[in-house]
Amino acid sequence: MAADLDRAHTFYGELFGWGFRPTRQGHGRYTIAYTEGGVPTVGIGASSPSAGVTLPVIWTTYFAADSADEVASRVQERGGTVAVGPLEFGSGRVAWAADPDGANFGIWEGDLTSAWWGERRPGAPVWLELRTRDAFEAALFYGQVFGWDSQERERCDVRFEHDRVVLHIDGKAVAGLRGGAIEAAPDPNVRPRWRVYFCVKDVDEVAERAAELGGGILSSPTDTPYGRVAALRDPEGGIFNVAAIRSEPADGDAASAGSG
Repeated sequence: MAADLDRAHTFYGELFGWGFRPTRQGHGRYTIAYTEGGVPTVGIGASSPSAGVTLPVIWTTYFAADSADEVASRVQERGGTVAVGPLEFGSGRVAWAADPDGANFGIWEGDLTSAWWGERRPGAPVWLELRTRDAFEAALFYGQVFGWDSQERERCDVRFEHDRVVLHIDGKAVAGLRGGAIEAAPDPNVRPRWRVYFCVKDVDEVAERAAELGGGILSSPTDTPYGRVAALRDPEGGIFNVAAIRSEPADGDAASAGSG
């Protein structure tokens, strides 16, 4: 969600080379961003003040669900909260929720395409990471809510590796849950949250370019077993990460991907 959709288009378009197409998704201005070749990558909507309150500029992680209503019920049953929905949203149904530690996420019931998470190509999301107090408690919550353990292991596999709980879908590591990095009374700027990583060819160059375009560098480019990463912000304060991620971590390495 962006306060100024045109400004977001300019920043991310120049940074990642995204093109944009308007869509009927949502109830306000909403666009789908495309990488080179016309592959859909992310959705960006224009937020509007609600009851005089300005909504934050933020990237939200969405998890697919066969039934948004059933998943929303499981969120509440397991100590999470559902802030909005489920409600009709374009061609599907959506809900916005938070886990017991307050990390926000979305629930999506509707059409899906594998192109959203395809090859590691520039500008595409390649990794999601939850920073939280206890990775194992978080894994239990999300696993029960989304039924990770009930699916075939070849389809969905959860394991502990490289200092985090890692979710594999169809043999591909797509998300990590990392604990111990959040204090009991976290600063609002580093509270538990999901972080999105976009693939780039040169992390240092993209970080410098983000600053030139009016954004900023929150965590300088750093080498990790997963590749070089950096944490950045856009001109409106939206936080995101970039990574040049290797297909597999180097043997024996201890991962430290992410931002501080």
